[in-house]
Amino acid sequence: MNNKFITEKAKQLEIAGEYDVIVAGSGPSGFSAAVTAARNGAKTLIIESQSSIGGISTSGLMSHFTGRVNSRLYDEILRRAHEKDLFDCSDKAKIDPELLKNTYIEMLREAGVDILLYTFVCDAITENGSVIGVITESKSGRCAYLSRVLVDATGDGDVAYHAGAEYFLGRESDRKMQPATLMFKLGGVDMTRAVLPPSFETTVDTEKGELQALAQKLLPFPAGHVLLYSSTIPGIVTCNMTNCIDIDGTKAEDLTRAELVCRSQMEPIVAFLREYAPGYENCYIISAASVLGVRETRHFKGIKQLTEEDILCARQFDDWAVRGAWFNFDVHNMSGASLDRTGVQKHFGQANGYTIPYGCLVPEKLGGLLLSGRNISGTHMAHSNFRAMPICAGIGEACGAAAAIAVNDNLELADINIDKLHEILEGN
Repeated sequence: MNNKFITEKAKQLEIAGEYDVIVAGSGPSGFSAAVTAARNGAKTLIIESQSSIGGISTSGLMSHFTGRVNSRLYDEILRRAHEKDLFDCSDKAKIDPELLKNTYIEMLREAGVDILLYTFVCDAITENGSVIGVITESKSGRCAYLSRVLVDATGDGDVAYHAGAEYFLGRESDRKMQPATLMFKLGGVDMTRAVLPPSFETTVDTEKGELQALAQKLLPFPAGHVLLYSSTIPGIVTCNMTNCIDIDGTKAEDLTRAELVCRSQMEPIVAFLREYAPGYENCYIISAASVLGVRETRHFKGIKQLTEEDILCARQFDDWAVRGAWFNFDVHNMSGASLDRTGVQKHFGQANGYTIPYGCLVPEKLGGLLLSGRNISGTHMAHSNFRAMPICAGIGEACGAAAAIAVNDNLELADINIDKLHEILEGN
């Protein structure tokens, strides 16, 4: 031991399991990858650091799925979660986090996926330029799990990072990353009068002034916008108004700071809504997300890269892995509240769905690994679009299908038959 370092005692790690496919992370992309791989014959394990399945869609207390994608599995998720809704909400895209957690678990168990919660993937195991497994930390200690294919659905690309895959952080010009948010739910809202601005570009005129302008002026910086969404439960509204800028979501210190900053904004936001937002005079906090919403971190280099231009022209790749993807350029302001100058939400003009080529899911120069979700190969601007949860679910479905093909046909991931991938995704 010296003043800066200690040397850990070397030890052998137990191989706790061997699988055809291991999925790290259980958000919409990880869940979809695991279910699809298992449904296509692969022995599959999904590993999640939180206490439940769903990532940002459940533990992150997201209000609803935004955007769209041509995905049979995503459609099934919406249908099955909606069937559990006691209040028969007309909008299937709205999320009841607890019911969605149960839906995810049921689908995983039906498919025969092994589930491991409360477990953090802390390193990758590599051999001859390929990922062959992961190392985990949990209450059970430090363990190793081996795989033929590893799907990195951690959001930040933790497995790909530890395996040495090439990446860049944030925006290409300055490495700045989109701000983080802690979602929370409000009770006591009079829904007959409640205002529900769904985008930064939505203005709301009230007797006391325009609501977005008032928020910009009165809420503690860098909060300063109003985004409110009805839920599946009467009288409950999901609030997307906390904001923390200048954080790196790959660092525990920054995540801690963002959590504290966002929590410090919650009570001032409630006080503001009570005073200035019609229908919120008696609102109160009933719950907050158990995981911080991190929008952007690592962008990995794949065999191909999706660009802003691909999205704007609704490009149709022959070697598609995802079809019918559509969303806007959802770039949150990196120096304050509201929309970044590069972002376009409500007034996004491209109405047609685009495709994502399979090569965006395959890291360059690294075998045995697929990228799933917001960590795929794309530019900063393209990422602001494909990071939408339905599109991530479509990406995960493609990863699961590709992983199963590689296992069943004993092929490298870069060499799978694209026509066979399309057959699985199209249900043929």
